[in-house]
Amino acid sequence: MKKVTIYSDGACSGNPGPGGYGVILRCNSHEKELSGGFKNTTNNRMELMGAIKGLEALKETCEVTLVTDSQYVVNAIEKGWARKWKANGWMRNKTDKALNSDLWDILLTLVSKHKVSFKWVRGHKGHPENERCDRLAVNAASGNDLPEDIRR
Repeated sequence: MKKVTIYSDGACSGNPGPGGYGVILRCNSHEKELSGGFKNTTNNRMELMGAIKGLEALKETCEVTLVTDSQYVVNAIEKGWARKWKANGWMRNKTDKALNSDLWDILLTLVSKHKVSFKWVRGHKGHPENERCDRLAVNAASGNDLPEDIRR
């Protein structure tokens, strides 16, 4: 099984506002960058999109270390919150809906196809790949003719 490291980040100018994600995939000496943006989105959605786009880029089942500065993403997966929300009909508790259920559903499916561990890094603290992903995300968010972020 190939070992892949995925670095991902999301950015948003305003929250909601134009946003983007940036991803670096690394396997041995091979590296690939991905980015994209949306017209009206949130930072958390872009953090999720970074993780999703990184995992979607894998062509076979891999052992993945996914590195992100998003505690929202890391904790919801590693602590089982997202699976619990899904099992409860995308409710966080009896009264509050889980936000971004469309993206959580996609991420949970992708995580189940690979052996994924999540690693949190502090953002904007000099981590080279995180800084590069942030630049990719910010650049993507400032693009012209950004598509709408279709929420389900």
